[in-house]
Amino acid sequence: DPAHDPFLPAPFDADDLSGKREAKTALLARYGLPHDAAALKRPLVGMVSRLVDQKGFDLVAELGDGILEIDATFVLLGSGEARYEQMWQSLAERAPDRVGVRIGFGEPLAHLIEAGADIFLMPSKFEPCGLNQMYSLKYGTVPVVRGVGGLDDTVDNWTPWTNAGTGFKFGDYTPEALRASLQRALDLYRKPKLWRAVQRAGMAMDFSWDASAAEYVNVYEKAIRARLKK
Repeated sequence: DPAHDPFLPAPFDADDLSGKREAKTALLARYGLPHDAAALKRPLVGMVSRLVDQKGFDLVAELGDGILEIDATFVLLGSGEARYEQMWQSLAERAPDRVGVRIGFGEPLAHLIEAGADIFLMPSKFEPCGLNQMYSLKYGTVPVVRGVGGLDDTVDNWTPWTNAGTGFKFGDYTPEALRASLQRALDLYRKPKLWRAVQRAGMAMDFSWDASAAEYVNVYEKAIRARLKK
C-alpha cells in the first residue's frame, strides 16, 4: 500500500500522487540515472522478475537494440539465465543514461520500482496468477502485460473507443505485439488527464482477501437459502 509503505520516500494515494514523483526521483537516483526535470518527464518502465523464458525475456531479447529506440527509461531488478543478465548489462553499458540494471533481488528496491515506475512490463509466456501486476495497479504503475492466465484476469485492457481500462494487454507472443502494446502505453502517458484516469482506475481495484472472502460468503449464503427452500 503506497500510503503506508516504509520503503518509499513519501506516501501517496489515488487522491494525491505527488509522492509517486518523489519515488520516481529516488528510483532514478538509486540506479545512477539522470533525475532532472527532463528525465522525470520521460516515461519510466520497470521490471522486477526472474530472467527466464517464462517471463517473456525471449521476446525482449528478440527486440534487441530495438529497446534503445523506444523513448523511455528502463530499470530492471532480477536474476536468472546468464544470457539475459548479460543482455541487460550490455544495454545498460550502451545507454547508461536510460537503462539501469541490478542483478539480484532486494525487497526495498522492488517496492521503490513498483512505486517510482510509470509502467510495469510483464510480457509472460504463461502466468497462472502473477503478483507484480496487482502490486503495480495498487501503486498507480500502469501494467503492460501479455493477456494470459492471471494477467488476463486482473488487468483490463485500455482502448481508445471505451477510454477505460487499468492497463495494456497484447495477445500474440511476438516481439512486435509486445512493442506495439508498450507503445500504446507510452502514447497515452503523454496525455496526462487520460493517464491519471487509468492510474486511478487501477488503484481502485481490490484483490485483497477481504473481497475474496466476501464472495465466498455470498456463495455460502446462496447455498443456504437454496437449501432452506427445499
